[in-house]
Amino acid sequence: QVQLVESGGGLVQAGASLRLSCAASGRTFTNIGWFRQAPGKERRFVAAISWSHASTYYADSVKGRFTISRDNAKNTVYLQMNSLKPEDTANYYCAGQLRGGSSYDYWGQGTQVTVSS
Repeated sequence: QVQLVESGGGLVQAGASLRLSCAASGRTFTNIGWFRQAPGKERRFVAAISWSHASTYYADSVKGRFTISRDNAKNTVYLQMNSLKPEDTANYYCAGQLRGGSSYDYWGQGTQVTVSS
């Protein structure tokens, strides 16, 4: 059974940090990505990492503040979020991509991040 389980969300003040975790099981993914969706808005790409080469990709809105990383031994991908802003408030999802260049095949249930001003 394929599972992607997010954790680490919460309520923080602006300027604080959070680290999200995405534990993957059941399949070997080419890439793992983080996405977020705020109420009434479309889901947007945040960051991604290739499982084999650890190449990373970021949305412009989070460059310099967020860092994506992976722990192969734990099959876990992390999203370190620093200098959080109220506009970072959203439900954060991780997703697994089986082949590069294709759509994401599996999604987690999400973890809520709320940043107060």
